[in-house]
Amino acid sequence: MHKLLAGVILLLHLGFDSVGQQTRATTNAEPHRPQYHFTPKAHWMNDPNGMVYYKGTYHLFFQYYPDATVWGPMHWGHATSKDMVHWQEQPIALYPDSLGYIFSGSAVVDVNNTSGFGKNGQIPLVAIFTHHDPKGEKQKSDRFQYQSLAYSLDEGKTWTKYAGNPVLPNPGITDFRDPKVRWFAPQKKWVMTLATKDRVTFYSSPNLKTWTKESEFGHDLGAHGGVWECPDLFPLDHNGKKTWVLLVSINPGGPNGGSATQYFVGDFDGSTFKPYSKDTKWMDFGADNYAGVTFANTGDRTILMGWMSNWQYATVVPTSSWRSANTVPRELGLNEVNKELFLTSKPVNELDALSGQRFVLKNQTVKGQYDLTAKTKNETGLFKLDLSTQNTNDFSIVLTNEQGNELTIGYDKGANVYYIDRSHSGKTDFEKGFGKRHTAPRLSSASKVSLTLLADVASVELFADSGLTVMTDIFFSDKELNKLSIKSTKGISLTNLIYTKLNSSGKSGL
Repeated sequence: MHKLLAGVILLLHLGFDSVGQQTRATTNAEPHRPQYHFTPKAHWMNDPNGMVYYKGTYHLFFQYYPDATVWGPMHWGHATSKDMVHWQEQPIALYPDSLGYIFSGSAVVDVNNTSGFGKNGQIPLVAIFTHHDPKGEKQKSDRFQYQSLAYSLDEGKTWTKYAGNPVLPNPGITDFRDPKVRWFAPQKKWVMTLATKDRVTFYSSPNLKTWTKESEFGHDLGAHGGVWECPDLFPLDHNGKKTWVLLVSINPGGPNGGSATQYFVGDFDGSTFKPYSKDTKWMDFGADNYAGVTFANTGDRTILMGWMSNWQYATVVPTSSWRSANTVPRELGLNEVNKELFLTSKPVNELDALSGQRFVLKNQTVKGQYDLTAKTKNETGLFKLDLSTQNTNDFSIVLTNEQGNELTIGYDKGANVYYIDRSHSGKTDFEKGFGKRHTAPRLSSASKVSLTLLADVASVELFADSGLTVMTDIFFSDKELNKLSIKSTKGISLTNLIYTKLNSSGKSGL
């Protein structure tokens, strides 16, 4: 949970009136409103929180301010979905109270009722979150953030805050927040991964109510261009071995400016995390995937959603009644390149439910420009493009419209980087650093270049080389980018190209 801008933003709040609840028809008419990414009906949203799957329903909680389109006293907003594609916004789950605002955190299914919150055989959902005391912050205390609990006995519909809050007092660390909790079965205990200023601190508990410090990690490793936030620790299988991944978001200090999420791969023994490498690795090299964390209780699948914005400009992006969207849900994995393990991200298969008409091209040579607009017949600009080529010359995918807006996604062979250039994508002057070209190193050593590109009204998500290199960027074109062409000066041969028109997710609750 970002807090550094709080004072400034609260002042800015005076200049931004809330617009009230939007009707579905009005919502659909709003420019820049994503059509298959989750956005709140109105007002401000940032970090995803407490994502958990329970009894056939995915729960998405999120940092939410219901009185303006800029950051303010934080609540936990709530949305539910049966498939992570069609979301229904629910009443606010957690409101600020005498202990402070409700900052970021996680939620778990307490199957064994270790917390004792369950009654008459009911399994409690337990939320673990940061209380942020604005009075303490104003008084320059270093103990104004601490960890608290709330629980639900009706499958997430309503929540009760624990009378014994806070359960983890602050030892004197100004940035002490964003608990991500998971069950560590080998030792039958809960493990909390907590951002503590310039490092992560691990705590453990038998019951979610009493916590013991286990270890610290990272004060001398990784990127430190900004404060550490929103960590997550989870296991992934690699060749039959359980390997642990630690995510840490930082702001600023990202590879393309502003906010971003780094990760470490290593071992965790229930107390200490030991990385395999000291290299800094990035989960997503684009400018707009921050504070991503994983769902709890999804079995063998590890699924992440991030906040699709950047603190560098999140409060001034040109949307009217709401601000911010989430990324599509992504399934995480590991891939080995030159004896080094990297995190991979791929869109979840559930998104196939949005697929419409499509066409396939095989062994298509492109030299110069190949205009696909007549084939796509798509005025919405919503699509999925799967593409592969064996001869890896420079090439670009160019999205344009009649207004002259242009967004370019491409591969630069000389620099061996993928890139997204939004310099001329439409409205860019709301923040001086927005209209730029962003790059990401190609990590794969394979001769074949393959990529999947997801385009919505105001975002593109690039998954290259089976998710080894990922980029997410938002943009604000004057009209839908409904023209598509592929360019290559030296020429490429497309082994395979599949263009799939995507439908809106229906805007129910979006």
